[in-house]
Order: sequence, then C-alpha cells, then structure tokens
Amino acid sequence: MHIYEGFLPWQWCVLWYVLAIPVVVYGIIKIKKVTDEHPESKPILAVAGAFMFVLSSLKLPSVTGSCSHPTGNGLGAVLFGPAVVSVLCVIVLLFQALLLGHGGLTTLGANTFSMGIIGPLAAWLIYKGWQKGGWSILVGIFFAAFFADLLTYVTTAVQLSLAFPIPTFEEAMVKFMGIYAVTQLPLAAAEGILTVVIFDYIMKLRPDVLDKLGVLELAKKVGKIEEPKEAV
Repeated sequence: MHIYEGFLPWQWCVLWYVLAIPVVVYGIIKIKKVTDEHPESKPILAVAGAFMFVLSSLKLPSVTGSCSHPTGNGLGAVLFGPAVVSVLCVIVLLFQALLLGHGGLTTLGANTFSMGIIGPLAAWLIYKGWQKGGWSILVGIFFAAFFADLLTYVTTAVQLSLAFPIPTFEEAMVKFMGIYAVTQLPLAAAEGILTVVIFDYIMKLRPDVLDKLGVLELAKKVGKIEEPKEAV
C-alpha cells in the first residue's frame, strides 16, 4: 500500500498533503483533549499506535508481483476515532519511510490519506453503525478492521489511477485493484481476527477506560454489555 518516494507526480503529492494536513491537525487537538480528560487512556493510545506500526511493517509478497501488508488502522479508529489515527499514521509512516524504506516523504500525504484517514473513517462508521443495530461488538470489530484494510487499498488504487490514467482511469483502476485484491482479501480477514483478539483483551482488562472513551456507549444502551466497573 505504501506509495514509494518519487513515484507520484508532484501535483498529486501536493494535493494529498493539502487534504491530509487539516485532518492531522484536528487529530493532534483531539489527542490532547482525550489525554487531558482521560490520562489513563495513554497506554491504550500507545498500543493502537504500536499495533499499526507492527502490522503495516509486515511486507508480504503478492502473487501479482507486488507486495501487501495489513494496516492496523481499524483498532485505533474504533477506540479513538479516525482523526486521532491520522496522527498515529503520520508517526508510523515517518518511521517506516526513514528507517525501513517503506513509502516516502513526498508521498507521505497520499499514504496518510489512504491509511490514516479513509481506512479509519470506514472502520469508525462501520463500528458505530453495527452497534446501533444491537449486534455483537466483536463481530463489529472484525468488520471494522476488515473494511478499514480493504478501503485503504481501494483508496491507494484510486490515487494511482488518478495519477496514471493509462489508457483510461477506469482501466487503470481495474489494473491496480487487481494487483492488490488477490492477496489483500485474506490479509484483511486475518487482520480482522487479530484486531478482535486485541480489542477483546483490552475490553476485559480496562472496560472502564473504553467506557470513558465512549467506545461501549451504544452497546450499553442496547443491553449488549453490563455497566463497566472501575479497574482496581
């Protein structure tokens, strides 16, 4: 999913930076607000960032000749919202670009837009909608992580097709989606399962923090969980 350094024309690099920066700035404000109001949430925020870093660093060869990786952006989106994840994503992508050779600085805006904004936004909307339906929280987490991963790659395919519409945007889109789809579907499912495991552990360990963050608010209203108790 990482678009490499120098791969996009400069005009597109600028555009994706312009679109990503306001969300990241808002995310910084949101992080300060959350950590000031709920300082006990800081370890969970760190876990969400580490989860994204580790999963998105796993470059796996694709049968189409490219490479794919999980994104890890669904967990943070469910816990803190998409704006916060955009900040975590910038930190992750910077480290990966400078230390691991994944992505790049000129393409940081584009990669942040796909992995740090659109993917997390999809996860957040799916999780909220799923809770309103009164269905299982963990199943909702699975689908949130699954579609956060897929929508990240769909967005990247759109970005590449816009930059290189050869011979047309539609045909380029089919080509780029084909490169990702075969490998990414099972990866997204695996990421969904792993995200469920991590979320379930956090929910059992610190349900009080999740409650304060509003993650379990809708689930309590429909009677899916009991009122969380403060951790001793």
